[in-house]
Amino acid sequence: MNILFIGGTGNISTDCAALLHERGHSVAMLTRGTRPVPEQYRAIVADHADIDAVRSAVGNDEFDAVVNFIGYEVADIEIDADVFRGRTGQYVQISTTAVYAKPHDVLPLNEASSVGNQFSEYGQKKLACERFLWERCHGLDFPVTIVRPSHTYSCRWVPNPVSSTTYTLAARMEAGKPVFVHGTGQSLWTLTHTTDFAVGLAGLIGNKQAIGEVVVITSDEVLTWNQICLETARAAGVKSPEIVQVPIEVICEAAPIMLAKLKGDKAEHGVFDNAKIKRLVPEFQCRTSFREGIAQSIDWFRRHPDLMVADPQVDAVFEAVLAAWREQ
Repeated sequence: MNILFIGGTGNISTDCAALLHERGHSVAMLTRGTRPVPEQYRAIVADHADIDAVRSAVGNDEFDAVVNFIGYEVADIEIDADVFRGRTGQYVQISTTAVYAKPHDVLPLNEASSVGNQFSEYGQKKLACERFLWERCHGLDFPVTIVRPSHTYSCRWVPNPVSSTTYTLAARMEAGKPVFVHGTGQSLWTLTHTTDFAVGLAGLIGNKQAIGEVVVITSDEVLTWNQICLETARAAGVKSPEIVQVPIEVICEAAPIMLAKLKGDKAEHGVFDNAKIKRLVPEFQCRTSFREGIAQSIDWFRRHPDLMVADPQVDAVFEAVLAAWREQ
């Protein structure tokens, strides 16, 4: 198949592209050119927000599938609908499980669960994109598939409640500094490795049964946030990490940025029913446990020692929250 990724060098898309290439498909990546595109893929350079630039860069090409990893605004999707209508056999929008209503009414969550996240602007915008695709695009020479991942991480991430894109959590533990978890740390959460997610996505691309469908793709492994922090400490070789349990209200007052991250996402139990993806893609199975995945992440960072540092902004959130809790 001839597949176009909008985005392609990010957290989720990197392993998805690698798997599709390994399976013999041709992968092109539409990017702004700020990150190098590996030589095995075709680079199409354009600012995705500029419809004329996208139209010019794509030319007359047609694709078996277009996968948008960076569609956060309805305006992004409008551009794709304009450029690729009638020129792709499938349009796959990477959405998010943050679209689900908070608090949840029933667990586990599946494709039919209630949507409408009052706390997360990110979730609200992703839901608006989904609705635009169903109401304005699907069935009009623009076949749509919606994919909802949860907290998906690669070897370049260290998952935590504040920001998973840096080494900050592990760096603090290694330095003997405390970290916090929300509430009692016992809320349930699902972490999915990108190599496992890639198997599910690859099986949906070109799959006629996936057209017109919303599909959740997550791991079946469920951990508490206490366990997530302890597994991270174990991988980093930290024997006695200081994990401080802080009430959610204290966290959000000390660091307002955490309101959407917690009440709109991580403070709610993240438990999912993957029956649909398993039916559509029988080979899908999450084989990477978090213990294995976080060990891979720590190993990757150790091979890139210049990145084994705490991000100042993320570190400041940890410090602000812990200081506020000490003052209670």
